[in-house]
Amino acid sequence: MLKKILKIVGIVLLLLVISAFAIPYFFKDQIKAKILTSINEKVDAKVAFVDADLSLFRNFPNASVSIEKLSIINKAPFEGDTLVAFDELNLKMSIKELFKGDNETINIDGVSSKNGLINIILNKDGIGNYDIALKDKNNIEDKKNKPLSLKIKDYSVENFKFKYYDEKSKIKMVLDSINHEGTGDFASSKLDLVTKSNAKVSLDMDKVNYMKNVGITLDAVIGIDLDKSKYTFKENKAKINELPLEFDGFIQLVDAGQQYDLTFKTPTSSFKNFLGLIPAQYSSNLKEVKTSGDFTVAGFAKGLYSETSVPKFNVKIASNNASFQYPNLPKSVNNIIIDTKIINETGVINDTYVNLDKLSFQIDQDVFNAKANIKNISENALVNATLKGTINLANLTKAYPIKLDKPLTGILKADVTTAFDMQSVEKSDYARIRNSGTLDLTGFNYTDEDGKTMKISRAFVSFDPSRVNLKQFNATTGKTDLAVTGILENFYGFVFKNQELKGNFNLNSNQLAVSDFMTSKTDAKKQIKANEAMKIPAFLNCSLTAKANTVLNDNLVLKNVSGKVIIKDQKATLENGKTDIFGGLITFNGEVSTKEKISKFNMNLELNGVEIAQTFTQLDMMKKIAPIAGVINGKLNSKIKVSGNLNDKEMTPDLKSITGDLMGQLLSTTVNSSNSTLLTALDNKLGFVDLKKLNLNDLKAALTFKDGKVNVKPFDIKYQDIKATICGSHGFDQLMNYNVKLDVPSKYLGTEINNLIGKLTPKDANKFETIPINAILTGNFKNPNITTDVKQTTTTLVTNLVKQQKDKLIKQGTSALGNIIQNITKPKDTSKTATPKPDLKTQAKDLLNGLFNKKKKEEPKPAITTPTK
Repeated sequence: MLKKILKIVGIVLLLLVISAFAIPYFFKDQIKAKILTSINEKVDAKVAFVDADLSLFRNFPNASVSIEKLSIINKAPFEGDTLVAFDELNLKMSIKELFKGDNETINIDGVSSKNGLINIILNKDGIGNYDIALKDKNNIEDKKNKPLSLKIKDYSVENFKFKYYDEKSKIKMVLDSINHEGTGDFASSKLDLVTKSNAKVSLDMDKVNYMKNVGITLDAVIGIDLDKSKYTFKENKAKINELPLEFDGFIQLVDAGQQYDLTFKTPTSSFKNFLGLIPAQYSSNLKEVKTSGDFTVAGFAKGLYSETSVPKFNVKIASNNASFQYPNLPKSVNNIIIDTKIINETGVINDTYVNLDKLSFQIDQDVFNAKANIKNISENALVNATLKGTINLANLTKAYPIKLDKPLTGILKADVTTAFDMQSVEKSDYARIRNSGTLDLTGFNYTDEDGKTMKISRAFVSFDPSRVNLKQFNATTGKTDLAVTGILENFYGFVFKNQELKGNFNLNSNQLAVSDFMTSKTDAKKQIKANEAMKIPAFLNCSLTAKANTVLNDNLVLKNVSGKVIIKDQKATLENGKTDIFGGLITFNGEVSTKEKISKFNMNLELNGVEIAQTFTQLDMMKKIAPIAGVINGKLNSKIKVSGNLNDKEMTPDLKSITGDLMGQLLSTTVNSSNSTLLTALDNKLGFVDLKKLNLNDLKAALTFKDGKVNVKPFDIKYQDIKATICGSHGFDQLMNYNVKLDVPSKYLGTEINNLIGKLTPKDANKFETIPINAILTGNFKNPNITTDVKQTTTTLVTNLVKQQKDKLIKQGTSALGNIIQNITKPKDTSKTATPKPDLKTQAKDLLNGLFNKKKKEEPKPAITTPTK
C-alpha cells in the first residue's frame, strides 16, 4: 500500500513540476492580452511592449510577470513624445491572481524596473502630457471595474531618469541615474516606508543653469497616512554631494495643492560641509583636508504650495572666518566669510529675494570680495552686484586641487559694479542699466590638452551702461601674435536672455597662423564620431576688421592681408578682402552661410598679376579648374565667380558642387611643355609645332564650371603664323574632351606639296595658302589620347593638286586644238601677202601626238611625310 501511495505522490509531484514549467507557455498570450487590455482601458495613448513573460519560480510561491521594452507614447497635443519607457518592468503577485476573470481585481504585491524614463511636459497652456486617463463617461460611472489593484509591499527602480519641463516658466529639471527602493505594507492605511535613494540633479531656469549633475542621497523612514495623504519624515540622512542635511516635519496632499511644514539643517558646523557641496571630481578627498571655522545651512518651508502661492521659506548659508588647506598643496585659503540668505516672507513667489551680503576670501596677500542681491525675481528681477579684489591665478592650483594639465598663471584685478533689471536688459534700455568699473588680466598663460599655449600679456576691459569695452588685448599662441580692441554690446541680454551677442572689433597681427586656431586632432575625431557639423553660432551679430602682415595657411604664405568680416544670422560676409600672394594681388568679397542643413559659400575673386604656375598648383580648387595652367610661366589677371557647398566638418569647398565662371588674361608667358604629359604628346603629334616657343601673351580665355565639369569657350592662340582655335571640356576627375583646330600654312607640309602648289596660278595657289588640321584630345591629363587628321589631310591635298594639274593640261590642249581648227576654216586674206604656214595636217598631227600619242611618263605618287621641326 505504502509503495502504491509513494508512487502516486511521485507522479503528482512530477505533474506539478511539469505544469509549473508548462503553464507559462500555455498562458503567455493570455497574459499579454490581459496586460494590454488593462492598460488600454485606462489611458489615451499608444502603448506597446516587445514581450511579456511569466515565471512561477523566480519569486515562488508568488508568480512574476516581466514586461520587456514597455513604452507609452503621447497623442496630440504631445504627438510622438515619450511619456513612460522601461527596458524591463517586473510585477510580483500571487499565482491565483493569474486565474481571475476579466472583471475581477488583480492584486499586485511588488514592482521593480530597470532603465526607466518618465518624461513630464507642461505646455504653454498649462496642459500636461501625463493627463492620459480616458475621459469616457461609462468608465467614470463604472467604478466597479478595477482590473488592477496595487497592494505593494516592496518596490525598486534601477538606473531611472525623471525629466520635467514647463514651457511657460521655462523650468527644466532632470533627475538622472536614480536608484531607489522602498518596503512597506501599502495594504495598510498607515505604514512606515523604508527607502534608500540616490540620484543626480540638474536644474535650469530660463536657460540659466543653476545645478548640473549635483549628487543627492536620502536614506529615510517616512511615515505614511494614506487616509490623510500625509508623509512625515522620521529617521533620515541626506546629502547634497557631500553636504549632510537632516529633515524634520511633513508634506501633506490637500485639495488646493501640497501643505509643507519642514525644517532642515546641517547636523554639524564644520567647514568641510561647504567643501562637500563641490562635486567629488573637483574636490578630491575631504578626509585629509585641514579646516577651521564653521559652515552651516539651515532653514524652513511652511505653508501651501498651489497655483497662486508657495510656502514661506528662509534658507541661511553662513560661514565666519574659516580656512582650509589640502594636503600636499603649499597654499591655504583664509579669512573665508559667507553670509547668504534666500527668503520669502509672504508666500507670493515674486516676493522671494536673495541676499549675498558678503563673500570674501584671501590667498597670501590677495583678497577678493563680492556681494549681490536679487529681488522681484518672477516679474522683473532687480540685480545689484559688486566684485572687487585681486586673484593670483597661479595660486588657485596651489590652494585647491584643480585638475589641469598645465597650471594657470596671471594676475586678475577686478573692480566692477552693476545694477540692472531684466526688462531693461530685454529692451536694451541702457539708460536704466548702471555698469562701471574695470577688469585687468596680465601675464595669463594657459595650455590646453593638446599642448597649445595661449599667452595673454594683457587684457583690459572697462564697463559702461551700454557696452563692454575691450580697451586692450595682446596675446600670442604658437606662431601667432594678436592685438584686439573693440566693443561688446548687449552682454547682459546674451548672458541672461539668450539674445544676440553684438560687437565690433579690430584685429592687428604681424603674423597669424591659421593652424593655431584649428580644432585639435582629438577634438576633430570626437566631432566626426559624433557626426557634428561646424556651424557659425546663431547668437553672434558682430564685425571684425582685420589686418595682418603675414598669414600662414598650410603651405600658403599670404602677405598684407586685410578685410572685414560681418557675422550675423549664421552667415559670415567678407568685404574688401585683399592679400599679396603668388607675386601678385588677390581681392575677394563673398559670404559663407551655415544656416541651412548644408553650408554654402559664394565668392567673387580678382587676381591681378599673380604667378600662373603657383596659383594653379598650390590652390586645390584652381588645380581642378585648369590643371594644364600649372606648366605656364608668367602672370595672370583674372575674375572668378564661384559658389557651392561646404564640407561641414572641415568648412572646405565641396568641389563636386561648385558652380561659376572664370575670365582670364595671360601676361608675359612661356610654356614648359616638358612638365606636361599632355603637351609632350601633343608636341610629338604635331611635328611642325614647337610648343616651347608658344607665345601666350595677352591671351584671353573664358570658362564655366558646374557639376564637376569645366567647359572652355572657344579661344584663339597663335604660334608664329599658325592660328589655333581651342574649345572643349574636362571634369574634376581629369577626364577631358578637347578639340584643337589649326590653320597651318602649306609651307609646313613638305616640299612635294609646295612644288605642286607652285605649278598653280597665283590665283589658284591662294586657295591653298593655309590648310585646316584638327587634333582631338581625350583620356586624362596624365594619360592623354591624341588623334590628328594630318595624314588624311595631306593625302587628300596631294590628290586634289595632282587632279588639278591634269585638268589644267587637258584644258590647255583642248584650247590649242580649237585654235588650229579655227585657223583652218578662216577665209584666206588675199589683200596681203601671207606668211607661209605649215601644213594643217602636220600641225594637228604634232599636237595630238604631243597630247595623246606620245608615250606618257608615269607621274610619281606624292609621298606623305611628317615634316621635321
